[in-house]
Parts: sequence; structure tokens; C-alpha cells
Amino acid sequence: MRLKLRKEFFPFYSKSKLINHNTNHNYLTRHYRQLHSSAADLSAPATATATATKTTTDLVSLTRHYATCYWQLSKARLSMLVVATSGTGFVLGSTSAVDLSALSWTCMGTMMVAASANSLNQVFEVKNDAKMKRTSRRPLPSGRISIPHAVGWASSVGLGGTALLATQANLLAAGLAASNLVLYAFVYTPLKQIHPVNTWVGAVVGAIPPLLGWAAASGDICLNAMILPAALYFWQLPHFMALAYMCRDDYAAGGFKMYSLADESGRRTALVALRNSIYLIPLGFLTYDWGVTSEWFCLESTALTLAISAAAFSFYRDRTREKARRMFHASLLYLPVFMSGLLIHRRSDNQQPLEDNATSFVKSSSSAETIELEDENGNQKMERQSNRRQARPPVAYASAAPFPFLPAPSYNVP
Repeated sequence: MRLKLRKEFFPFYSKSKLINHNTNHNYLTRHYRQLHSSAADLSAPATATATATKTTTDLVSLTRHYATCYWQLSKARLSMLVVATSGTGFVLGSTSAVDLSALSWTCMGTMMVAASANSLNQVFEVKNDAKMKRTSRRPLPSGRISIPHAVGWASSVGLGGTALLATQANLLAAGLAASNLVLYAFVYTPLKQIHPVNTWVGAVVGAIPPLLGWAAASGDICLNAMILPAALYFWQLPHFMALAYMCRDDYAAGGFKMYSLADESGRRTALVALRNSIYLIPLGFLTYDWGVTSEWFCLESTALTLAISAAAFSFYRDRTREKARRMFHASLLYLPVFMSGLLIHRRSDNQQPLEDNATSFVKSSSSAETIELEDENGNQKMERQSNRRQARPPVAYASAAPFPFLPAPSYNVP
């Protein structure tokens, strides 16, 4: 009976076991899926974090790469020296109160234009730079950045810097910046492969930034504005002649026509350096006589110029790499000390003698202001007057001064 019942209910028993087996299998499957889903949910944040970290690292690496390339394309140290000369010119061309906001905009615009000019210079000289040891690792010869990319960078910062100067300073300053960019990139740069006169053209390029700063501050260019540009022009020749002598083999390999390459003995190269060092001596006296600085600057400037002249004479007498290097280092010291002396001893409006105004060569429309005056009948009339400060007249070279570069007698106009 018991056996019979088992046989009777066996189909039901087997079906129940099958149902239970399927139920257990489904339960285990769901449990496994839940565990797998939980593991996936736990690993998803880790994967997302790793991806985000990798993306951030790549972005930082890319930013660092292009920042380094732009820095080297712009020759940032040279561009900052240009900015320093432009800023000094701005302060000298300002009244007693320097507009710090305008000074900042002028320096920023100058930096952008200088970066553009230096970048275009490297675009045009990429094949020459690849042949020279000291320039072969620049971004373009080394292939770290493409030429179209460099042209785009140079064009954007050049146009941006010029526009910044035009809107925040005046059109005269913007015009000087644009002219200097063209002169450096499209005249000086190709001349380096054609004729040694490129050095003198380059000296003109270096003399314009302080003139730009003066124009940005005052809106005009007068005789007093020529002091610092003259110093930069004469300073660049001994500075670069020393560099050209030390690196003449490298310049020859690069295909640049430098003055030192045609001067095997180095005598003429050293003579150019000595002659232009001596030309710097009168500038200290001129700054005092024209009312730009106090009399103390005459002594300091003379001592400084005699020092660089002595280094140039030593190089002329003994034309070796060591002497050229000493003169190069002396020229590096001269410029910041000279500009610092100009800023320390400069005369403000209330310290300057009120005599005839210095002759204004170029005047910007934004440099004039309108004032109201009353005529003899009591009627108001309008008069435009430049905001430039009054300065002493230039030296009269036909005067009774014992030496033409000494301060000339003052002439009081009745």
C-alpha cells in the first residue's frame, strides 16, 4: 500500500521536485545578478574617477606643452626687457602722477606685440635655427609645434596687442607698436640673411619701445622723449657686437650675415662696440639740461658709461672670447642701472623750470584737452592745449659751452 501510494503520487512528487529545483535556480540567478550588479555599481565610481584623473592629467600635460611652446616662441625674457623699456618710457612721459592702470595696459599691449614679432621671427628662420646649436631645440625646429599653429598664435597676439594699445592708450602708441612689429619681422629678420646692416636696423627696432611708452603716457613725441631711445640704440650695438663675436661660428652655420663674420681679426667689431659705448657718455648731461632728471644723474650716468666703455676698450685691445663675454655682461648690467637712475632722478612737473615747451614732433589727437579762457571782453573762448609738461629747451651746440655735451647756458625769453 505504501509502495502503491508512492507510485501513485510519484508523478506529482517528481513535478514538485522539478518546480523546487527551478525555483532555487531562479533565486540563485537573481542573487548572482544582484551581486554582479552591486559589484558593477561599486566599480563604476572607481572607473569614472580613473577616467577623470587621466583626462585631467592629459589636459594639464597639453596645457603645459603649449604654454612652454608659446613662452619659447615669444622669447619671453627678451619680450619682458622690451616691456621694461616701454614702461620706463611711460613713466618718463607721465606727469607727476603716473596712471598705473594705463601703465598696465601699455605694458600688456607691448608684451603681446613683442611676443608676436619674436614668434614671426622664428617662423621665418625655422630652417636657419635648425642648423644652430643654441636654437635647434626651439619649438619649430624640434617639431613640437607646427608652423601654421605658430603663425596663428603670432597673428592673434599681434592684432590683440595693437588693438589694446589703440583702445587703452592712443593711436600713436598703437601705430608705433604695429610699425615696430613690421620692421622687426619683415625687414630686420630677412636682412639677417642678406647684409650686416641688419644689426643697425635691429638697433632701431630696440629703440622704439620706450618711445611707444612715452607716446602712450603723453600722446605726443618731443625732443625729451628721445633720451631713452638714443640710449637703447647706442647700447644695443656693443651688446650685440659682443654676442656676435662670441657666437660667430654658430651664426655662420645658420647662414646669418653678421658684421663679425667678415672681420676675422675682430678689430672692426670691437671698434664699433667701443665707438657706440662712447656715444652714451653725453646722454646723462642731456637728460639734466633738458629737464628730464636732476643733476645727480649726470654723475651716475657718466660713471656707468665709462665702465662699459672701459670694457669695450679692453675687448678692442685684446680680442678674445673672454673679453667679449665681459663686455657682454657689462652691457647687461648697464641698461637696468641706467633706466633705474632715470626713474629715481626724474623731475616731476612742479620741479621743472617753466620755460619754453620742448618741441613736439608728433602729437596724438587724444593728447590734447580743451580749456576755457576769457578774452578781454569777458567772453569765453575755447583753446586746445597739450597736456605735456613744460621742459627746458634743447642744448644750443653753438653756445659758449666749453664742451658741446655740457649743459648750455639757460636763455630767458623776455
